[in-house]
Amino acid sequence: MPERRGSFFPYFVRCWVFACSLCCLLLSVAPFESNKAWGAVFIDEHFASLARWHVHLFGDKPPSSYSATLHEGQSCLLMESNNSASFLVLNQEFNVYEYPKILWRWKVSNVYRKGDSSRTDGDDYPARLYIMFPYDPDRISFMESFKYHVALAIYGPPVPGSSINYIWDNRVTNATIIPNPLTSQVQMIPVSAGPSLVNTWQTYTVDIVRDYRKAFGYDPPPLATLAVMNDSDNTGESSKSWISFIRIFNSK
Repeated sequence: MPERRGSFFPYFVRCWVFACSLCCLLLSVAPFESNKAWGAVFIDEHFASLARWHVHLFGDKPPSSYSATLHEGQSCLLMESNNSASFLVLNQEFNVYEYPKILWRWKVSNVYRKGDSSRTDGDDYPARLYIMFPYDPDRISFMESFKYHVALAIYGPPVPGSSINYIWDNRVTNATIIPNPLTSQVQMIPVSAGPSLVNTWQTYTVDIVRDYRKAFGYDPPPLATLAVMNDSDNTGESSKSWISFIRIFNSK
């Protein structure tokens, strides 16, 4: 009997070690993009660095500033604008049908006094999140196609063929979708509006495919590019804004 008890103990230990090793192996090979709480995740960006991003300039306009920083004890993207404009663009495209949801958290220091979403000279926002789609000549009018090629000649790629633009609007208009005053191929959705919530964190979840269909009346192209922006070149004003994270995912 003592010999049998002695043989059982090493066997139990071996089983325990094997189980622990197997768990560690499974964890190590599990895809980073998978998360039970969110389904599949394309990107979960917390802005420890901007290695996955690049700045896109608008001709000779002074660029806005984008930097990874610590703010209130957490890594954030700091977006600063002073009579300036430029995009910060994610380097990799994604499929909006595979990853239709975006969750993000942002705050702004102020809105623009002269900001007005109905006017080209007021088309500035302290925080924007763009979902940009490629040019499709079969979907747009001759005039919009002309505008696209003019913008492409002036600013260079990427110039989106169409886009959904989630904004912190400067004024409360109660509009759910606002056509951009420069082009109807940019449809703006004011998730935040007015000065009442400045300097407070606001968190939003949106469905890109649903919002695109609502804004344009048809399905979006499958591939899209993410960009963020703080611009003030039309109003000549200044602001700071912060984004603590952006997650692109599905909820399957």
